[in-house]
Amino acid sequence: MAEKKSLGKEFSKGLISENPVLRLVLGTCPTLAVSVSVTNAIGMGIAATIVLICSNVVISALRKVIPSKIRIPAYIVVIASFVTIVQMLVKAFVPALNDALGVYLPLIVVNCIILGRAEAFAGKNPVAASFFDGLGMGIGFTFALIVMATVREIIGSGTFLEGIDSLTALFGVTSFTGFTLFENPIGVIVMAPGGFLVFGLVMALANKIAEGRGKPKAELKGCDACPMASACGAACVGGSCESSEKEEQAV
Repeated sequence: MAEKKSLGKEFSKGLISENPVLRLVLGTCPTLAVSVSVTNAIGMGIAATIVLICSNVVISALRKVIPSKIRIPAYIVVIASFVTIVQMLVKAFVPALNDALGVYLPLIVVNCIILGRAEAFAGKNPVAASFFDGLGMGIGFTFALIVMATVREIIGSGTFLEGIDSLTALFGVTSFTGFTLFENPIGVIVMAPGGFLVFGLVMALANKIAEGRGKPKAELKGCDACPMASACGAACVGGSCESSEKEEQAV
């Protein structure tokens, strides 16, 4: 029972309390770029979730085999392998989605959510817990994308689920192509300024909900709070990153 409760906690934490986008503020670049339509958000979320789950499981299974000194390159090789497989599948079965996501699909390789979970969790925990951690974080990432994309697409484009037939065609449904809600949308919402505005509002709402449930207030703590801080070889002093003394002496 304790193990089931623990696995359930690992799954649920990524939804709100430790949502990778809205609470941990990770993966903001693809979030802002892809969340202009719900279809793109769903596609990116599914792709990232698959990579998260698969890389977490493999890295967890190999955590006692991978030498500590080369763990980061090893993690990247594992993640890149799954990203390549996912990208090839998307190109083969959903080419329209591949074109829409563009460079952000292969850039999942360096998504800090994926690498961060590998370093902070999968490399230190059993396979089952790592699986549920990846699943929860992936769903939390997808949820954040869909919420932002819903607001931005409706207000900024006057549509909802436009182009969804590119995904539903996998199940033989091609007649439904989304809704056209109104004309003369507020186009700035699908641009960069609108993305930051919506992101800030949704993040504030998520933090308010989490704090209402007794979770600590989300705060920006600098590079020292990043799960990759120990691997990047930099020490943050006074808000700016400087090379460590050892590295300076080595140079």
